[in-house]
Amino acid sequence: MSEKKVSVLDGFKAFLLRGNVIDLAVAVVIGAAFTQIVNAVVKGVINPLVGAFGTKDLDSYSSCIKGTCKVVNGEVDGIKIMWGSVIGATLTFLITAAVVYFLMVLPMSKYLARKAARDAAKEGAKEVVELSELEVLKEIRDALVTQSRPGAGPGAGQGPASGPGSNPGFGPASERP
Repeated sequence: MSEKKVSVLDGFKAFLLRGNVIDLAVAVVIGAAFTQIVNAVVKGVINPLVGAFGTKDLDSYSSCIKGTCKVVNGEVDGIKIMWGSVIGATLTFLITAAVVYFLMVLPMSKYLARKAARDAAKEGAKEVVELSELEVLKEIRDALVTQSRPGAGPGAGQGPASGPGSNPGFGPASERP
């Protein structure tokens, strides 16, 4: 029982060279860059629009549950709920999801649907060609069979009673005149 052991470094190398890992690494890098763009849109466009109805920064929206939420000696007195931050993060998520869906997922799904339709059409055409080739080959075979029979002429061997072992108009071969 000698099993070939794979070294840890060989396994790690095989793991890194898989296409999935490379694709995932590219996705993470692009996602990080894309996050910066979305954050800039939220801070530069969305927050000022919200600021038209209140403050310019969503992070400043908060409520106090207990106490006055005033800063006394560098410490906050009370329990402060920062619901503006949650709204900002939610808007960032929704914008990111919308951009990813409309610029990446939707076009890719349409492309894949068109590709699947083209592949199905090609497969259907291929089946038709294969069937017609099969019919031609059957006709050639039948023509060769009829030509190989003694006394076969044009039109011979055609009809429902033709073929090897058929006795048109007669019973078994022993009963022939």
